[in-house]
Amino acid sequence: MAGRRARLLPRALIPHAARLLPSDLQTVVVDLDGKQVRLSNLQKPFWPALGVTKGDLLRYYLTIAPTLLPHLRDRAMVMRRYPDGAEGASFFMKQAPASRPAWLETCPVSHASGKIVEYPMVQDLASLLWVVNLGCIDLNQWYARCDDPDRPDYLHFDLDPGPDATFARVRETALALHETLDALRITNYAKTTGSRGVHVYVPIVRGPTQKDVWRVARAIALEIVAAAGTLATAEYSTAKRPSDRVLIDYNQNAWGQTLASVYSVRPSAWAGVSMPVTWREVTRGMAIEDFRIDTAAARIKRRGDLWEPLLARQGRVQLSRFQ
Repeated sequence: MAGRRARLLPRALIPHAARLLPSDLQTVVVDLDGKQVRLSNLQKPFWPALGVTKGDLLRYYLTIAPTLLPHLRDRAMVMRRYPDGAEGASFFMKQAPASRPAWLETCPVSHASGKIVEYPMVQDLASLLWVVNLGCIDLNQWYARCDDPDRPDYLHFDLDPGPDATFARVRETALALHETLDALRITNYAKTTGSRGVHVYVPIVRGPTQKDVWRVARAIALEIVAAAGTLATAEYSTAKRPSDRVLIDYNQNAWGQTLASVYSVRPSAWAGVSMPVTWREVTRGMAIEDFRIDTAAARIKRRGDLWEPLLARQGRVQLSRFQ
């Protein structure tokens, strides 16, 4: 083992664990209510140009875990693993590996092929650390909870700029979408993607199937595009899509698709974070680079969880009135 020997962190010290993952350790074993998680390769560069290591990534998630975990609980997690950091190759993994700890909860989901996939679930700090330690930079959970994976409680739009579209155009598209949703009396919240775009989420009353949610999202997206002129597009084919427009991607609402969760770090060059923002901030012209792994925790501490309303039962949209 390179570096100093592994250290077992007592449970009582876990609230301060961000200070207890020293940069000169390669491996630490944390004990959380009897669940032991081995955190390895802590000194491995994950963003070499920024000097950000795998240990830094784990420290970030440790710090924000109380805010993040409620948004992940009871949902299947698709793992996107970056074993060599943000600049290295990545691969998707759905099935929780056989080597997973016995305490890890999984969500069995039946697919059209008849295969049942046991997705991991991030239910607590131990499972969060276990997933991130596999090299998962961002966290990609299902829109539906595990007890009924075909009936989501969110509808969303992924605003994805073409290669020649500026972030200013993304903001403009987001505001056009916000205005339309408000006019329809549809509650909506925004967050940066941590990469190049913006996600707009609508909390809905669970009931419609994923296919029904997709249909409503598609209808709204097409309405926006029709009114947006040369600003936005819903063309899914990259070959046919104008490069200077913003894609209003409603197809991410399809069954089994996922987006990076709120507060996820992204493999962008600046180690961006998918951060909730107010519509006032969007109007004022925030920059996507403002939200990074080195600034996110302080913002969360200062502003609180701007997406806490999405966890509530009240205020959710009855999607059936739009079907």
